Amino acid sequence: MISIKEAINLVKTSTKPLLKKTTKSVEKAGGYVLYKDIQSPISMPPFRQSAMDGYALNLHDNLSYNLIGEVKAGDGHQPVLKKGEAIRIFTGAAVPNSANAVMMQEKVEVQGDTIAIAHQIQPELNIRPLGEQVISGDIALKKGTKLTPAAIGYLISLGITEVSVFKKPNIAIVTTGNELIEAGQDLSYGKIYESNSKMLLSTLYSLKFYDVTLHKVEDDYSKTVEKLNTVINENDLVIITGGISVGDYDFVGKALKELDVEALFYKVKQKPGKPLFYGKKGDTQVFALPGNPAAALSCFYVYVYIALQKMMNRDAEELPRIEAKSASYFEKKGDRPQFLKAIYKEGEVKILEGQNSSMLQTFALSNALVYAPEAITKIEKGDTIEVIQLPV
Repeated sequence: MISIKEAINLVKTSTKPLLKKTTKSVEKAGGYVLYKDIQSPISMPPFRQSAMDGYALNLHDNLSYNLIGEVKAGDGHQPVLKKGEAIRIFTGAAVPNSANAVMMQEKVEVQGDTIAIAHQIQPELNIRPLGEQVISGDIALKKGTKLTPAAIGYLISLGITEVSVFKKPNIAIVTTGNELIEAGQDLSYGKIYESNSKMLLSTLYSLKFYDVTLHKVEDDYSKTVEKLNTVINENDLVIITGGISVGDYDFVGKALKELDVEALFYKVKQKPGKPLFYGKKGDTQVFALPGNPAAALSCFYVYVYIALQKMMNRDAEELPRIEAKSASYFEKKGDRPQFLKAIYKEGEVKILEGQNSSMLQTFALSNALVYAPEAITKIEKGDTIEVIQLPV
């Protein structure tokens, strides 16, 4: 059995970036990381653009201008203004090359075909210059940039429809247990509805990992070996829930050993999630999580999350950890460090009731985990404690 710190370090040092390339349409590339620099095919804006509603002017020494026309956003014509002439213009419209400033409409007095401005203005005022954001041929976004919604919008504004990105891992989730049945079926005596796979699938989706398949295997040794062999050979990451303990019908550990999966650790000094396995075979990462739902999800956030970030070659490897004031009293039993479901808000964190590893009700209300290290036996109200912020 190893410590939490040792387990985290092993995941960090043993997981390598995938570094494989794939092509995605821009609108479906959110959360991916650019595989190479992107050069802009156009300048943005592609023309001198009005920053507001007002009047485009060909400046002269007088405060009065002759109004000769109008340009709306999207118009393709370009009026030629002589000195002392103006046109009505709207936000986003192309500013004629013969105009050299835009006066906002609030500071203009209109009298028929003549306008008067409130004061003299500087050339290029309220005009977005050609290529203000990027010049055609320059690098729009660099390799390694994570594609956020803003980045997606930016690329589309440049007319880019496809991008080369680092491939995300293919992930298999395997659940074990004869007692498990699908929701929607009749719940006969001795059976429970299987929730871990859908819970983990939802978590992966929320993190924008979509190449996920679900698998179920009975508590049978040969079938466990067969199923794990298949998913390990076909995926970059395998997450197993249940069957990793030492019961008579827990076959996962034995099956992984038969398949020559290198065991990097088994059992971590923590609560919940002590019977946690991490290993690899070739380039495939393998996590065997406890079957208890809250324990499985806690282990995912603390360990599997790190592996996913490493595989995507991201800088932020762990979920954010901050300090907060405890709004609760909690007495820790035993000598194992604990991850406690909690609600964090504005610098204060409340430890919730119902910390049992089999219970999801409390986890459903949580947006954080409080880390209570081995040395702590109790947490008093007002104590400063470490909080892991969950991506909820």
